[in-house]
Amino acid sequence: MTNQPSIVALFDKSSQTVSVGKRLIHVGGQLPPIGSQEKLVRYTSSLCPNCFRILPAVIVERENALFIKRICPEHGEIEEIYFADSEMAKRFEKYTYEGNGIKQPYTAATAPCPFNCGLCPLHKTHTALLNIVVTNRCDLSCWYCFYFAERAGYVYEPTINDIIKMVEALNRQKDIAVAVQLTGGEPTLREDLIDIVKTLKNMNVTHIQLNTHGIKFAALYLKDPREAIEYAKGLRAAGVNTIYLSFDGVSPTTNPKNHWEIPYVLEVFRASGMTSIVFVPTVIKSVNDDELGDVIRVAAYNMDIVRGVNFQPVSLVGMMRKQERTRFRITIPEVIKLIEEQTDGEIPHTSWFPVGAAIPIARFLKILGSSKRAEFTTSPMCGAATYVYIQRESDNIHFIPITNFVDADGLLDYLERKYESLIDKPKVLTRLLSLASITTILNKYIIWSRVPDEIKFELRSIMLDIFIHKNYSALGRFHYKFLFLGMMHFMDEWNYDVERVMRCAVHYALPDGRIIPFCAFNIINDIYRDTPQKTYGIQIEEYIRKYGERSIYERKYIRTRELIEKMTQSEIYKRFYQPVLHKMKKN
Repeated sequence: MTNQPSIVALFDKSSQTVSVGKRLIHVGGQLPPIGSQEKLVRYTSSLCPNCFRILPAVIVERENALFIKRICPEHGEIEEIYFADSEMAKRFEKYTYEGNGIKQPYTAATAPCPFNCGLCPLHKTHTALLNIVVTNRCDLSCWYCFYFAERAGYVYEPTINDIIKMVEALNRQKDIAVAVQLTGGEPTLREDLIDIVKTLKNMNVTHIQLNTHGIKFAALYLKDPREAIEYAKGLRAAGVNTIYLSFDGVSPTTNPKNHWEIPYVLEVFRASGMTSIVFVPTVIKSVNDDELGDVIRVAAYNMDIVRGVNFQPVSLVGMMRKQERTRFRITIPEVIKLIEEQTDGEIPHTSWFPVGAAIPIARFLKILGSSKRAEFTTSPMCGAATYVYIQRESDNIHFIPITNFVDADGLLDYLERKYESLIDKPKVLTRLLSLASITTILNKYIIWSRVPDEIKFELRSIMLDIFIHKNYSALGRFHYKFLFLGMMHFMDEWNYDVERVMRCAVHYALPDGRIIPFCAFNIINDIYRDTPQKTYGIQIEEYIRKYGERSIYERKYIRTRELIEKMTQSEIYKRFYQPVLHKMKKN
């Protein structure tokens, strides 16, 4: 692997153009006017969604929402909803932090961001999660997906040696917690997936996630449960920590992808000891946004194995046509408010915090001696999260947000102040390490009278282990007691904000040595994803000649009417969907 990227972007100041391979991209334009009913929030840069010209842009507040505006000399004024609640945005922006960057850039800043990704010296946040695409093949053809081999025209499957070099490239970023997600396409189509996981574990990757629709596990189970369980056991033993499981809704209408198979997937995971599952629903307005609360209920009902739900408001790329933006676009505040409505107010919008709210905790632990960086210094507009405690009375599920009994704002403010005051005073740290000092802090910001009785003792023990012993396993115990709710809104060419890309913490690895921010990789895909992967892939015709028709077309998953009937009549299916079964019967 070379450290020089396969495509180098060069900026010509005299002509204000960026040359990227055979493409010539213009830079610049006039700032859009601020309307009389608008308030300027900040300046940034953006892209023209038609010609990808880099444009000066503004974020403005209007009618209690944020919009991003720019003017392309060729295509005129472009405006898009950016964040649908300006008050929530102000609260989130409190948790804006400057990252320490990557320290050792991978590529030179030869062109304006985002056309010199790789990562360059302008990037402000280290890699918190590295995505490795192990294949672009998939056995489904979801209507909103744009990323599979038939559409690309080639098959991209990096070798294990390629993957080793990707992790070696990641390790150039010193003192970070190395976390990798294996993604695709559909990773379980790789016959050597277990070997890939073993390789990552042998390279001391701290955390390994597998991103999958899960259908292979269900299909194997319905054919031979032992085979399915052995396959999942093999992945778990090899080192998979967490399964990121696609799960778009609780009904066949909202989730035709894997509605019937999901109960069997979890049955396999239970039997194999795979006990950390995160549901990942892609949220599309007017398609599945009426089932967000029910997704959380199903997760809570299956909390013996499900650790969280990570909602992803849809990124309008690929097959999502521009004229459908108004119909399908949904932003983080809208998702949060729908969850509040659909949980009868039990998970209020005020219980959510931006991803950056974890920074004071991470930095405080750092000065206490934690050795690895894991700072999500992303834009506060990128994501949000909360934790809820689950109380069950038979089939009735109630949610208690952690903010009901933790003064989160107060605690985070305190930790940030302590970090600022102690960062240059290491001799003072010994006083903080005492059990009495930490207990005093926890008693000040945790309202113990509001903590459910059944969790009081263990919560105290968990918190002391985290702050006194910096115990990684204590974080695991916390996730077994509380359900994580999160969301990450990836951008598209219509709401593209270059300042956000500079802060991105979720990156992709390429075989040529570069590491690319998520919203450059998937949006400026012809440069950062498709061209490099085509270079390292093989044409689909050649792949078929080598591996046969079945390798592409006959690998498509076929769900017959008889199979659906068999799955829905099973007690496994009924048990999984128990909290919402009555609603599905009505429909």
